[in-house]
Amino acid sequence: MSKKINQNLSFLTKLKKLPISADNVRCLLTTKAFKTELFQQINSATKRIYIAALYLEADDAGEEVLAALYQAKDNHPSMDITVCIDFHRAQRGLIGAEKGGDTNTTWYQKVAALKGRGVKIIGLPVKRKELFGVQHLKGFIFDDVVFYSGASINNIYLHQQERYRFDRYWLITDSALADSMVDYIQQVIINSEAVVELNAPVVPKFNEFKKEHKNLSRNLKLSGYRFDPIGFNGLSVRPLTGIGTKKNLLNKVIRAIFHSTEKELILFTPYFNLPTALSRDISALLKRKVNITIVVGDKTANDFYIPEDKPFKTIAALPYLYELNLRNFAKKHHTSILQGHLKLHLWKHDSNSFHLKGIYSDQRFSLLTGHNLNPRAWRLDLENGLLIDDPEKQLSTQFNEELANILSHTRLIESYRDIDDMATYPDKVKQLISRLKRVKADRIIKGII
Repeated sequence: MSKKINQNLSFLTKLKKLPISADNVRCLLTTKAFKTELFQQINSATKRIYIAALYLEADDAGEEVLAALYQAKDNHPSMDITVCIDFHRAQRGLIGAEKGGDTNTTWYQKVAALKGRGVKIIGLPVKRKELFGVQHLKGFIFDDVVFYSGASINNIYLHQQERYRFDRYWLITDSALADSMVDYIQQVIINSEAVVELNAPVVPKFNEFKKEHKNLSRNLKLSGYRFDPIGFNGLSVRPLTGIGTKKNLLNKVIRAIFHSTEKELILFTPYFNLPTALSRDISALLKRKVNITIVVGDKTANDFYIPEDKPFKTIAALPYLYELNLRNFAKKHHTSILQGHLKLHLWKHDSNSFHLKGIYSDQRFSLLTGHNLNPRAWRLDLENGLLIDDPEKQLSTQFNEELANILSHTRLIESYRDIDDMATYPDKVKQLISRLKRVKADRIIKGII
């Protein structure tokens, strides 16, 4: 084992963690199971419910969840219920939708006017504009249960209708872990004067708390999950946060997982646009013959994909940009693909979409996260994750079942030629991408997507 591998393995093993019991860890495999479990947890909680997600959408699924939260409050009046979402995202419609009219925020306000503000819905403005960074913390806490998923709350994530958006769904019952994640939301986020209740009668504009936002930005970079670690060498978990390129513990752990891998590394990402550092790390791993599996959504399984028979919108070019990235990556590492050291799996299941994120290394370290392993997550968004250290492989059966379930709707890329190139793209997509490349705007775009 090389010195570099040893150093990174030592860093990961010595990282302060919380011991957990394998009996208290459970993986769900489908969006239907996710929705069922979500409502079971809401209905059974008695002390607290904390939800961190990008958004709570004003659609059928969102209305059903919010109604269940209010019912839980009615059943247990002293229960603390808080939903933490992105401040900016809550005050606009879906990408591509017409401007004007009601937003998620106006919906929250209407519900609160009828039912009160017993369910707190708070908006976290990570940056002054959504383009430059969002609240991307994930996790649902019900009493002492941490239900971790990259999903937000709307029709497609909860498989409310015909289509679904596939994610990961892990439950860990542990009071110390739940306390740590709740404490972070309370101390770092809720206590900030730049964080506002979105269901209040009047929601201030960002310019009204710019000064307070500077303090929030500093605190987000300096703060992390707090807990009392116990000396323990078995199955354990470390909650992580990170934002920005400096002193970002989550990013540091991601790179340490890469560098410590000896035999096999598995990655999940919905948007193939690796940060430069991770691209280099993958090249280095392949040089020492580490087996790497990357599972990414087909362009048609991308959140932003618009079928050719629908009206074209600029945002529809994004899935094609990601696919070009993947094709160039596959071409660069064509030899590793032929040798079997690099396996690229494209996920596609009917008209559904793919939203999985995470890392699995040597059947020991697993990262559950909302981090997309892209430049935006690396530099701009507020991210979190759970690092699971499983030295005795107590969870390997569940991880392997999850992986097999994910791969069941994928096709293996045997050559970069198996991936569509720009010549096959719709004319409007080709024209837009060509224009972006001509003015070199594609490089800027890759830095913020």
